Amino acid sequence: MTSGDATPPGDTGLTAAPATVSSSSTVKRAQPTELLDKLGVHLDPELVVLALTHRSFAHEHGGLPTNERLEFLGDSVLGIVVTEALYRQHPDLPEADLSKMRAATVSQRPLAAVARRLDLGRYLLLGKGERRTGGANKDSILSDTVEALIGATYLTHGLETTRMVVHRLVDDALAAAATAGAGLDWKTSLQEAAAAAGLPQPEYVVEATGPDHARHFTATVIVGDVTATGQGTAKKHAQQAAAQAAHQALTSLTD
Repeated sequence: MTSGDATPPGDTGLTAAPATVSSSSTVKRAQPTELLDKLGVHLDPELVVLALTHRSFAHEHGGLPTNERLEFLGDSVLGIVVTEALYRQHPDLPEADLSKMRAATVSQRPLAAVARRLDLGRYLLLGKGERRTGGANKDSILSDTVEALIGATYLTHGLETTRMVVHRLVDDALAAAATAGAGLDWKTSLQEAAAAAGLPQPEYVVEATGPDHARHFTATVIVGDVTATGQGTAKKHAQQAAAQAAHQALTSLTD
């Protein structure tokens, strides 16, 4: 689809009948007019439904297409827009710092925060099991859906309009990343602090508890005489939390 296929201005593109998911059932979710108003664009209604369709819903309705291809596209578009913005806004920063700032802007947690500002969870098409276990508030699902919506925007309007939408969504995170310092990537910051103090590289041990659909992770990191723990709903989140605690403890010892 090209930008010429975009819904005409002033038309939300959401007045059509609900999308059919099988011969005997239809999608009975709230029409996301308010969601599109927050995005500031009008999208092809079929792409909206596709962007909101999680694989759990697709599986329960006979193998419908999922939002994963749109997510794949949106991830790349998001990456190039944010990377270009960082390159232009910070001409004196080295690649390593720019990479940290990009990760702090486009990773799961900041994108999930964007999704919650959009109240995206109420529009998601989730399977019964996923919805029952809180899928509408899971960082992974929310962040993936933000990327899928970016992909849908790109297919409908092209890069320039999508660039404006991306900036509307992530400029706050971009600004925060510029002042986050060590908090951009606690694991890398801990490695650097350990090296500066002449200590061996940090070692992590991660334990997981709970059922597959609701895993909880506890990470322990050891660096020199410092041992710290962190928790999270993903392994990398637990490791980052542990690294933050260790970095703060190590810094207090070396000050």
